[in-house]
Amino acid sequence: MTRSFRRGGAVIRAVALSLLVWVGLACPVTAADQTARAAAPPAPVQELLKLLNDPGVRAWLRERQTTSTAEAAAPAPSTSAMLTGGLGTVRDRLDAIIAAVPTLTDELARAWTVLRLEFEQRGLLRILVLIAGFVLLGFGTEWLFHRASRGFVAWFIAIPLDTVRDRLRASGIRLLYALGMVLTFALGSVGAFLVLDWPPLLSEIVLGYLLAFLAIRLALIGGRFLLAPGGPRFRIIPMETASAWFWCVRLAVVVGWVTIAHITTGLLATLGVPPATRALTAAAFWLGAILIAIEIVWHYPRPEGAAPSRRVLGRGVLAAIVAGVLLVLWFLQLVGARRIAWLFVVVLALPVAIALANRGINHILRPPGAEVEAATPGVTTVCVERGVRALLIIGAALFLADVWNISLTDLTARDTLAIQLLRGALSAVVIALVADFAWYVLRAAIDRKLEAARDDGETADDQGRRARLRTLLPILRNILMVVLVVMAALMILSALGVEIGPLIAGAGVVGIAIGFGAQTLVKDVISGMFYLLDDAFRAGEYIQSGSYKGTVDSFSLRSVKLRHHRGPLYTIPFGELGAVQNMSRDWVIDKFSVGVTYDTDLDRAKKVIKDIGKELARDPELTPHTSSR
Repeated sequence: MTRSFRRGGAVIRAVALSLLVWVGLACPVTAADQTARAAAPPAPVQELLKLLNDPGVRAWLRERQTTSTAEAAAPAPSTSAMLTGGLGTVRDRLDAIIAAVPTLTDELARAWTVLRLEFEQRGLLRILVLIAGFVLLGFGTEWLFHRASRGFVAWFIAIPLDTVRDRLRASGIRLLYALGMVLTFALGSVGAFLVLDWPPLLSEIVLGYLLAFLAIRLALIGGRFLLAPGGPRFRIIPMETASAWFWCVRLAVVVGWVTIAHITTGLLATLGVPPATRALTAAAFWLGAILIAIEIVWHYPRPEGAAPSRRVLGRGVLAAIVAGVLLVLWFLQLVGARRIAWLFVVVLALPVAIALANRGINHILRPPGAEVEAATPGVTTVCVERGVRALLIIGAALFLADVWNISLTDLTARDTLAIQLLRGALSAVVIALVADFAWYVLRAAIDRKLEAARDDGETADDQGRRARLRTLLPILRNILMVVLVVMAALMILSALGVEIGPLIAGAGVVGIAIGFGAQTLVKDVISGMFYLLDDAFRAGEYIQSGSYKGTVDSFSLRSVKLRHHRGPLYTIPFGELGAVQNMSRDWVIDKFSVGVTYDTDLDRAKKVIKDIGKELARDPELTPHTSSR
């Protein structure tokens, strides 16, 4: 459709130019004709008519008409032509940057001349004093805020952090306090600057670097909020104190360098520096960023207990990798591939952000009184963790959409093939996130139940109930996983425009065929589930079913293993088990025969057996389980 519009526009331009040439060539206007008219045309029209009578203008119109007609008739560019054009653009951009190297000093000197003129009018010392004064004013207001909240800080330092609720409340209070410090510094520095009226260039210079200093201050306060290098008990992301101090300072350095680079290159554009020269200046800032990254990789504190023999090699390889990644990003920015560069940044930064968020959430929501997070996270922890993860992914997608100039309105209004595929991909991402959230929440709930069921109960009923849970919950977890995966896959295919009706019908036919072929297996599985639901037997009990009897050794999804009292181990499918006699449940009457000789006094023998029964009944340990008849 876009190509059709382009061709239509070219045809319209060709027709318009043809009419214009026809008017200029076929209807020349002379002074005698104008005199013969009753009313003379306005002066602009007379100038236009004179231009149309000019031979050079007529020749240009003929050439333009031929060019427009050729453009309208030309076929749409192929993929190879578009790729060649893109490579040509990149080559032209690189050539322009290389050609700007000799003129770099001249362009920067010209920009400095403009700044010097501004400084001479306003005074360089005055400008520096202004910047320092606004920064000090920001620190002053921040100090007043800190002084006014000394009592609050003293109360907050002594706040208990034993429970999850206490830690969440403390994190919220610290966040509000950090935001208060940032706002007071911003109001004292940037706010005071905006109140006054400044010349445009001076305003951009001072305000830009004030914002850079504000960004550095925000990075420092944010690092202290997350890492708490001076207070380990308030630390959100768990790490050692030396590492917390290191990353807090390096975060401020990186943010300050990036902000100053961005403001400086923008100021060069205001001063009229060509894009190629600005690209060279940005390259110098990129080199500084690479050096900062190498310094961070080379000096970051290793955890205690790390092997020192691999420290130099590991740091060197990691530094080379980081430098290579930054060089790739710099090259993409240099050639104008801004969208690909930001995609690269998001792909690299998103897993790191998710991992840090997970560590912080697990640390804050750890069980009360514990120093480390639980091995099996709770449902609340999983809900918060997966929710934050989904928000980070959605935020990254919205950021890339803004970078790539993708309008959400176009996704709903337009209906081209590309828009349909993009809309389906976004729907698929949302469905996958919802399915992922539901699965992890359900799995966490089941795992917590399993962890509680691993402890033996105080009574026989508790032991039996927990044994059933240990058997049924893993089966339920696997079934839920399969159901969620199948449902999510079908919904994603439907969102992508695939007709899932034939797939469901085909799956039904295949399921029926498999069901007929594996009906014995299905029978065993279903029978086993009902045996366990009915609590027919437990591990360690002695049962008998038909010709099989023995102690229940273990059972799986399909069969049960019985250990005979003489040693053999039977593996019996649940479908063949049938009626079960449980000889270990509650109570049982055991009848046994006592053999005597023919000349034995039977009355005396009965009396002796009864006396033995009475002695067993008087035993405190055997009385509840013994009955003599």
